[in-house]
Amino acid sequence: MTVTDRTTERPARPGRGGSGHRLGLVLAACCLGQFMNVLDASVVNVALPVIAADLDFTRHNLQFVNNAYTVVVCGFLLLGGRLADLFGQRRVFLCGVGLFTFASLVGGAASSPATLVLARAFQGLGAAVMAPATLTVLGTTFTEPGARARAFGWWSAVSGAAGAIGVLAGGVIVQWFSWRWIFLVNVPVGLLLFAGVRWVVPETRPRRSGGAAGLDLPGAVTVTLGLMSAVYAVSQSAAYGWGSARVLVPLAAGVALLAGFLVIQARFARHPLVPLGIFRNRSVAAANLVAFFGVAALFSTFYFFTLVLQQVLGYSPLRTGLSYLPLSLGMALGGWGIAPLVPRTGPRPILLGGLTLTATGLLLLSRVGVDSGYVGDVLVPCVLLGFGMGAVLNATTNAATAGLAPHQAGLASGLLNTTRQLGSAVGLVTLAALSVSRADARTGAGAATTDALASGYRLALTGAAFFAVAGLVAALFVPVRKRSTSPQGDTEMVAA
Repeated sequence: MTVTDRTTERPARPGRGGSGHRLGLVLAACCLGQFMNVLDASVVNVALPVIAADLDFTRHNLQFVNNAYTVVVCGFLLLGGRLADLFGQRRVFLCGVGLFTFASLVGGAASSPATLVLARAFQGLGAAVMAPATLTVLGTTFTEPGARARAFGWWSAVSGAAGAIGVLAGGVIVQWFSWRWIFLVNVPVGLLLFAGVRWVVPETRPRRSGGAAGLDLPGAVTVTLGLMSAVYAVSQSAAYGWGSARVLVPLAAGVALLAGFLVIQARFARHPLVPLGIFRNRSVAAANLVAFFGVAALFSTFYFFTLVLQQVLGYSPLRTGLSYLPLSLGMALGGWGIAPLVPRTGPRPILLGGLTLTATGLLLLSRVGVDSGYVGDVLVPCVLLGFGMGAVLNATTNAATAGLAPHQAGLASGLLNTTRQLGSAVGLVTLAALSVSRADARTGAGAATTDALASGYRLALTGAAFFAVAGLVAALFVPVRKRSTSPQGDTEMVAA
């Protein structure tokens, strides 16, 4: 990365050097933006049967309500992170919020499957621009280690809890209102967020190579199309099987495009979208591995735990949502409560402890069956899983941005969010295939439908626990952080 790629922060309004009140508003804006992103990825799940009946979706094309969002988010996150570096963090943040809000309005008013799927795709594009901008703003605004850890703690707590809260919100909205309010509620919230970002978030300006001149267009095109193609292939595997041309063709295209992207970054790009040297930072590389496996475990659990509660234990959508409250509370406490420890211990011990709790909670959840009770069999695993993953999300964010210059904040944010989205997609598809295979085998052996489903879901939750263990192994490669003796009290990462 050349010196001309650097950015200078020029707060258009008080920001990094502003009052604690103004900094608190910056944090609130970033957390609200991330809350909208994550919530929207999970809130739709509970409403899918109602949406299918109202808009005449077929069983075959209903998957595109979720896949349109996931594919576009995964494809554009790296580009979205780079845009914040090139064009200014506040400007890009505002564009993401505006696009997400408008797409939500269109989705809430949709009268056909095509309109809703298209709206979901544009929601994904808005989220891909907005999500890395939230982390970029935090990274450039909160530079003192303790304040930075607390800010990332709140952001991580919100990220984790929003997924579980989405299930609760979806259950309430579906049972008491119309499914359309799942999307329409984003409109007033988005307008409020747009005004808040415009007022409180400081702007960054590129020096000499900013704007379109600094954009690696061939790299942006290849990585965006490559990721979208690969994620689309993964999303189709559950319906058509890995040997289907519907899977193999886009998967091969995605692999070829991503290989081309790496060649472009290594040999031809003057201003690489992803300077490959960033992976020489061991903290960044290991943290992204942890994020991949950790999120593969967490967001797969949201899907299968919902099915366990509704199809095995017989809960209503509202009761299912309420059952997520201990998980949501645990994630909020884990993400926020662990923040003061991160500057003292570094992220590695937090990651190891959090992933151990996560794996334990998932293994306990994998024992739930038709005769299980909530208090005795579900509550404790939910608390362990929630607290563990809240701590992991916090420490991962810190580790993934450690030792990077301010002009790489958007890159690191986009990379981390891309890794998380890929983990979510790959984890869910992999475990869904295992679950369906187990359930079909049990049904073929004469088991009752509920027992067969329960067996499949238990296998999936066991697989999620193994993803958490894989994340635990990856966390061993995060460097130990030792406190330096500098007057500023900064910390440094050293290899262990």
